[in-house]
Amino acid sequence: MPDPEAWDVIVVGSGGAGLSAALRCAAGGLRTLIVERGPVVGGTTAMSGGGTWIPCNAHAAEAGLNDTPEAALAYIRATAPECWEREELPLWRAFLAAAPEMLAFVEDRTGLRFPLSDDPDPWPLATGAMPHGRMVSPAPASRRVPGFRLQPPHIPHLLTYHETRALDPWHHPFRAVLRLAPRLAFRLVTGRRAQGTALVAGLMRGFFAAGGTVRTGTRAIRLLRDAGAVTGLITRTGKTERTLHARFGVILASGGFERDAVRRAQHFRGPVDLVASAPGNTGDGHDMAEAVGAAMARMDQANIAPALPARLSGIDLPIGTFHHREPGAILVGPDGKRFVNEYAFNLGEILCEREADGRPAHLPCWMIADRATLTRAPVLRHFLRRRPEWAHHGQDATELAARIGLDAKVLAATLDRFSANAKAGTDPDFGRHLDSAGNPAPERLRPIASPLFALPFNLVFLSTKGGPRTDAAARVLDTCGDPIPGLYCAGVAMANPFGTRAPGSGTTIGPNLTWGWIAGGDILRRAAETKEHRHDQRT
Repeated sequence: MPDPEAWDVIVVGSGGAGLSAALRCAAGGLRTLIVERGPVVGGTTAMSGGGTWIPCNAHAAEAGLNDTPEAALAYIRATAPECWEREELPLWRAFLAAAPEMLAFVEDRTGLRFPLSDDPDPWPLATGAMPHGRMVSPAPASRRVPGFRLQPPHIPHLLTYHETRALDPWHHPFRAVLRLAPRLAFRLVTGRRAQGTALVAGLMRGFFAAGGTVRTGTRAIRLLRDAGAVTGLITRTGKTERTLHARFGVILASGGFERDAVRRAQHFRGPVDLVASAPGNTGDGHDMAEAVGAAMARMDQANIAPALPARLSGIDLPIGTFHHREPGAILVGPDGKRFVNEYAFNLGEILCEREADGRPAHLPCWMIADRATLTRAPVLRHFLRRRPEWAHHGQDATELAARIGLDAKVLAATLDRFSANAKAGTDPDFGRHLDSAGNPAPERLRPIASPLFALPFNLVFLSTKGGPRTDAAARVLDTCGDPIPGLYCAGVAMANPFGTRAPGSGTTIGPNLTWGWIAGGDILRRAAETKEHRHDQRT
């Protein structure tokens, strides 16, 4: 009998990147183990909407959409931060080459289907942008994975990503349910779900069908090395430590470090309101990689997006929302003035801006809105009812300003100017009355009337996106730029080539799945070479 602690591949983490990597390895005939720190599987991916950005996918081609790798690369170049191309170009090209193959592989091995969404690229005027065709999301599938529990979302994923976009259940939940009542009833009876739940469940079932193994409640604590190569790791389950050997490699897909307050404070300045990722994202992979000499990069990059405080399964776990995009709401900085178009796609990048001396440029930040906003946003009202202390109230700008520490005259002037412009259907300060293509969008504006309320709107982390620097094969590089044999990294655990400024919706999950698939592919290549080498020796 083989040693039960000797594996071909060990994957740390069971989110999208880890499951994609593990599925490819197992499907290629390698004995593959996933170790998951938490009691449930799926991580932040399972809680997500499942939006997946895959340029040049087969569904777009079938729909007659003319996307090309050259156009997608031009778009990435046009929207990336200045100077990123010098370091990230090989990884961008690797992603674009692999992403369509990854999606076809996942559909083949899991039975999942990824219909096209109507999402446009968020910079429609940028070179290479597509009006739609690059975004997909899983169709409903069984949520059941025998023997395992998935990380639950705040709101059951009964609606697909596409239905959520079309019906806006955040503002019209009852209308959405009534419109889809027979369909939702069928999903309830059959245990079918969509979005991140479908994605994780499908990947898990595909992995098990390929012979893979998952251990939950198992924390990876240290990598093993032999003659410079990573050969396995030490895990801890309860008080028990185990030595696990990995013949061909270890893949770190353990998520970000946003729940490590010490490391987070080293790379991000300003008040942090909430951390909305999976509970285990404390940077275990970062710690282990650094300990074996990995070069760390992009540590100041993150998915920063709004959320509201909430509890899930007995723990504090915020829910991501877009409540700042209510037409009767604005964002103001510590001076009481607006500083941004509230509909900016990469708002997190703006919140992270710093002054010349390193101080946050716009924090602390507040969302200011009126009572009518709560009337029109039942989901926002629901969560604030559960956490009433999150909102500060005032009968007018003077009273509200006193409660949140702003200059009353400045805040009043800001509100008056926005409201006057909103009545005229314009926003000369930040262009909120226009969509990203420059078309009129007057529905984004509504005058703000008293009484008022304010919500803190500081840094909220969905995930950090910095970590070990990798090459185009997802191999971790050391501080000299050389691959560390046997060590791979994927997803938001790596120095992600798409940072805080994302090129589109779904550019977390799409690249994460792809980088996991790339890592698995390189391990399969090495395994095949080893097999051929041994055959040559025998002959």
